[in-house]
Amino acid sequence: MSTRTEWPEGPELPTEADGGGARGGRGTSEGVRAAGFAEQGTETSGGWDARLIRGGATTEIPVHLLSRDGPAPVSVRLRPAVVGRRQSSGEQPRVPRRLPPRTPSRPAPVVDPDLVERPGRALPGAVGVLGALAGAMGGAASLWWGGVLPHITALPVPAGAQLGPVQWAAVVGSGALGLFGSGGLARGGTGKAWVLTRFGRYRGTVRRTGLTWVNPLFLRRRTDVRLRHWRSEAMPAVDANGVALRVVILVVWRIKDTARAALAVADHQEYLRQCVEAAMARVLSQLPADAFHQDAPTLRDAEAVGDALTRQLAADVAPVGIEVFSAQPTRIEYAPEVAAAMQRRRIAALDAQHRDSVLTSVVDSVEDTMARLTTRGLVELDDYERKALVKDLTVAFYTGRGRDAS
Repeated sequence: MSTRTEWPEGPELPTEADGGGARGGRGTSEGVRAAGFAEQGTETSGGWDARLIRGGATTEIPVHLLSRDGPAPVSVRLRPAVVGRRQSSGEQPRVPRRLPPRTPSRPAPVVDPDLVERPGRALPGAVGVLGALAGAMGGAASLWWGGVLPHITALPVPAGAQLGPVQWAAVVGSGALGLFGSGGLARGGTGKAWVLTRFGRYRGTVRRTGLTWVNPLFLRRRTDVRLRHWRSEAMPAVDANGVALRVVILVVWRIKDTARAALAVADHQEYLRQCVEAAMARVLSQLPADAFHQDAPTLRDAEAVGDALTRQLAADVAPVGIEVFSAQPTRIEYAPEVAAAMQRRRIAALDAQHRDSVLTSVVDSVEDTMARLTTRGLVELDDYERKALVKDLTVAFYTGRGRDAS
């Protein structure tokens, strides 16, 4: 629904037949007044006044725009605005920027869910020692009973001594007991563990210290579960702009699940090194090494880069039972082929930043001086004198700051 507004092009006034009478004039009046064009003397009770603007055009004003009965306005949550700090002024604190967290788009490695560390069966070492002694004593008694030991030593020969099947069985049993007891003895140390397997099947992990007896039929793999660190060599990488870098990473890690670290991967240490290189390439390629002429996050923020690298590396090596505590870049530098050019660019950027800070400080000082002189009424200046004074103060302050900087 809309109201049609007509502006006459000549001195003729609208009539009843033309839609400009009481009904047309009223509708036109409402539309023009609502649109903000009605003035005093524009419309009379009988029609249009002669002082109406001539040469008008025809237009339509929708009625629903004049009084809209729509739904209540919906509040939209906006992000808080952060005002950037002017250099060398300290007006606003600088807000640190962090690396945006990214959801990994690659599926995580799948490991056998049944391959989880569990305690292995082990007995105190005294049990093995007693078994070995009992086997040795039983073997010696069997040999004496068979008449073999008296011929070697000066022991008396027992009656009816002969080496028959019974004596042979006693000798074999005693020897097996002694070998079984002594073969299972092992010395456990702090930070060490044994991964037990039999016929290729995982049988548990033993984390005990001191003398321990473990079933000798199990295959034992010694695993170091202490906290360890690994410092890489200078590895090649590129930043977000494709500039070649050389990066050194320090990783602090340990084995959390011995079963997966020993059986789920061929060499967990080599796997960790390869994951460090891959995670480093993904994280460093998100930011530039330096932002010379803008306030933006860079790879110089070692804390943010280290946090992102630690999260990425921990997620990559967790399926194989390795726990990563920290992965920090200890050195990020340009490759030798681009180091000289980037150094010149950095020096030029620092010089430009210094000039900008000096100029900003000078302008602030001039503004403050002029405001004080004007507010206290010490001087009355016209525009020409004001411009001359601003020019002289700028030269004086800039010269003084330049001498101080040099």
